[in-house]
Amino acid sequence: MFLPYIEKGAGARVALLHGFTQTKSAWDPVIALLGSDFHTISFDAPGHGDATMLPFNCSEAAEAVNNIAGDATYVGYSLGGRIMLHAALLFPEEVERLVLISASPGIQDPTEREARIAADSTLAERIGSLGVEAFVDEWMSMPMFAGLNSSNNQRAARLTNTADGLIRSLKLCGTGAQESFWPRLGELKMPVLLIVGESDQKFVNLNQEMKNAIGSNAQLEIVPGAGHSVPLEDPRCVARLIAEFVA
Repeated sequence: MFLPYIEKGAGARVALLHGFTQTKSAWDPVIALLGSDFHTISFDAPGHGDATMLPFNCSEAAEAVNNIAGDATYVGYSLGGRIMLHAALLFPEEVERLVLISASPGIQDPTEREARIAADSTLAERIGSLGVEAFVDEWMSMPMFAGLNSSNNQRAARLTNTADGLIRSLKLCGTGAQESFWPRLGELKMPVLLIVGESDQKFVNLNQEMKNAIGSNAQLEIVPGAGHSVPLEDPRCVARLIAEFVA
């Protein structure tokens, strides 16, 4: 079980997984800033990029990442963060450090989770009716992506995805589809870095709760002026935080 990936550089191993509608190239700005001191491995998430046909849920995706990355720092943004959290709980001895950016551990309340499953199902239907291009434009017009513009939104890369792949991703790896890991956050014994954008208030609050649930091995960094898409809005800050954390 494997996911498509690109490797660059040498040195400390860093595995990276992107968010919904992106591809493995989403990490290019951060990887360029990390430089050759790091051995980066950026993956396509299931349903995205060259993994568009892979029907993996979050646990299966985490196993596929681990099969390639092995002992490394695991970095995930949003959807990728939820998958990397799965990896940390499944393979705690190999996930040396965990970096979660604008990510959540799932939905604890059963009623809220059912509502999210229904909302993701509606979203999947919308992807099918609109097609990828119109959906991506609608998706990026949401307030949480207000920090993106034509210079950093990577629209062209997003449009290489397929409607079927994005629908599959929502159904198998959506926030509603995954189990809630809130009760298990205390099991994370490796160093954990939580990164959120200052303007993304929902995730600022959520990650403060996550930090408390994980314990003293977790640190929270709030990036000034950034929203939900921190790696694209401020790749320099994200690269610096990852480099300092790994060091």
